[in-house]
Amino acid sequence: MMAPTLEDLARRALDGDRDAVAAVVRELQRPVHALALRMLWHPQDAEDATQEILVRAITRLSQFDFRSRLTTWVYRVASNYLLDVKKSCVERERLRFDSFAEDLLDGLSDRGPEDAEESVLTEEVKVGCTLAMLQCLDRPHRLAYILGEIFDLPAPDAAAAMELEPAAFRKRLERARQAIEAFTRAHCGLVADAAPCRCNRRVSAAVELGRVQPTSLLFAARPGSFVEARALIARVEDTQRVVELHRRTHPRGPTSDVARMVMAALEG
Repeated sequence: MMAPTLEDLARRALDGDRDAVAAVVRELQRPVHALALRMLWHPQDAEDATQEILVRAITRLSQFDFRSRLTTWVYRVASNYLLDVKKSCVERERLRFDSFAEDLLDGLSDRGPEDAEESVLTEEVKVGCTLAMLQCLDRPHRLAYILGEIFDLPAPDAAAAMELEPAAFRKRLERARQAIEAFTRAHCGLVADAAPCRCNRRVSAAVELGRVQPTSLLFAARPGSFVEARALIARVEDTQRVVELHRRTHPRGPTSDVARMVMAALEG
């Protein structure tokens, strides 16, 4: 027997099946958290947002008409929330591409791990920097880039999630893509050999400034090296290397049981 689809589970949930509700929440937890983390940068902000989005999605499930994939509809619920939620700690710093570039150059040092050395601190810097780069875009362009490029949603689905006409979505995505491409190719050594920044060479400054806490990491799920990451990105066509950097950035998932908290909130 084939496993039930997410839409099958949603129908059962609407019929009052509590186990189906829990299954829907568990299935949606990871993609919603991945979106929230890239939008808000900080894991705790992302977990709080994930819980709120999932509660909204489940309590409004009767509004889903089953004419699209459930994940597309949930991304619409998430988009509405994430475009209006209060600013995250990084957003309050008002990051811009020019100031971010200056910060990267000022923090380079040879005191960090070697290029080929596997280090959880190198991975922490890589993931944190990649997520911070997205914060240089305003929220509408950031959301378009995440949905259209990183998540690779078809344009009609991403446009529907953002409640835009497809043509308007494509224009917004193109502007975001151009900004990310220009910055990354000028500064990120993972993508461009001539670019000055190396994740491992940022480690010492990041630790000294308190942006990386060696005993309390925010993002890294495993050790990584600059050489390993660059080799993986180099395998793809040059035109795809910038988005490949983002697609191959895998921050760890929520550290708390968001699904359990959502179910508790629904029952409460």
